[in-house]
Amino acid sequence: TDKAYEDIFKPVMDKIMEIFRPGAIVLQCGADSLTGDRLGCFNLSLKGHAECVKYVKSFHVPTLVLGGGGYTIRNVARCWAYETSVLLDTEIPNEIPYNDYFEYYAPDYNLHLTPEPRENMNTEASLEAVRVELLQQLQELQGAPSVQMQEVPPEFDLKKEDLAEGTNDGGAEDDVREKGNGRTSKGKGDGTRRAHPAEFYDGDKDQ
Repeated sequence: TDKAYEDIFKPVMDKIMEIFRPGAIVLQCGADSLTGDRLGCFNLSLKGHAECVKYVKSFHVPTLVLGGGGYTIRNVARCWAYETSVLLDTEIPNEIPYNDYFEYYAPDYNLHLTPEPRENMNTEASLEAVRVELLQQLQELQGAPSVQMQEVPPEFDLKKEDLAEGTNDGGAEDDVREKGNGRTSKGKGDGTRRAHPAEFYDGDKDQ
């Protein structure tokens, strides 16, 4: 749940910042912990996931925010759109505006996700044991570690195979997507969710 995740994340992050005292943070926002993920087993809402981003931001340390895992693509897009708004301190509506990929967000066309009504198999005792163990290990680190560069790698040339113009150079000729304008309705979806080819399927196409 959001609360269980937050109760681990925040105190551990506090200790990490205290021990390592970083001059910058690289935050990878993997989305496979969201509810409904095809591989992840967590059940977080967008707001619970973004609370971690907001908390890291509160340290006021220069931060590079990256994407990461996530195997239900429409929810990954939801997550990163919302967390971009959190980073920019900008409110965005729950209703997804019409766009070329509108049908992927059927049937509700909303930004936020509702966690699945399933039992949390993590007991309070087990979560507390994990938290205590992590804090203890961090406490045993002696000061903020650092690494000094001793040798500068030699220069090298990147040899690139000569290719014909328009071949694997990122031009329009390399676009292998199906042709079409991406719109199947005028302003509204028909309630049918279109499956993305990169996602898993049930049945004969199951990967």
